[in-house]
Amino acid sequence: MDITNGEPVRVLVVDDHPVVRDGVTAQLGAARSLRVVGYAGSAADTLPAARELRPDVVLLDLRLGGTLAPEIIPDLLRALPGVKVVLFTAYPEHAGVQAAVDAGAHGVLIKDAARGDLVHAILTVARTGALPTVVTGENGAPSQVIAPREYELLRRVALGQSNPEIAAAMDISRNTVKSYLRSVLQKLGARNRVEAIARARELGLL
Repeated sequence: MDITNGEPVRVLVVDDHPVVRDGVTAQLGAARSLRVVGYAGSAADTLPAARELRPDVVLLDLRLGGTLAPEIIPDLLRALPGVKVVLFTAYPEHAGVQAAVDAGAHGVLIKDAARGDLVHAILTVARTGALPTVVTGENGAPSQVIAPREYELLRRVALGQSNPEIAAAMDISRNTVKSYLRSVLQKLGARNRVEAIARARELGLL
């Protein structure tokens, strides 16, 4: 995929809940840089839909009936070697999240993400091939998922930017910067910016 040619990123939405599919489609439809090309509501429908529609990014629910995403991802990557898979889940602590990453998922996004986070995550994966947002606990299991905008803030903190500079660069208020920072510190188990950067580097997030 070459997203530098101005073409919107093609997205296949895979979820077994129609309400979720409709909501995601509405959110993504407002972004001119993205285009939802189709849907799949079951594990059995996912691979045929991907082969037919040739998406750039598959937004894949963790659980599709009795099937987990890690069982689907290898087949998707074999059928479409250039496709990017973003795991979409309401259960970031589920053991299947790490299994999906191990199977080749390019990123993880929690279902309560704001529209801006959802769009940003898909574009980030399309451009860079990765969305490094899984925070693992001491036993190696996923314990938290950092939202894409939180990750962007973390990256800017690591660059030494101040809150006003981050607010201007991300086009958000200073209060929102503080809110994101509090959330990042909590998820990383850090007390301050220095500890957050150190912890993020230990985890391979920076």
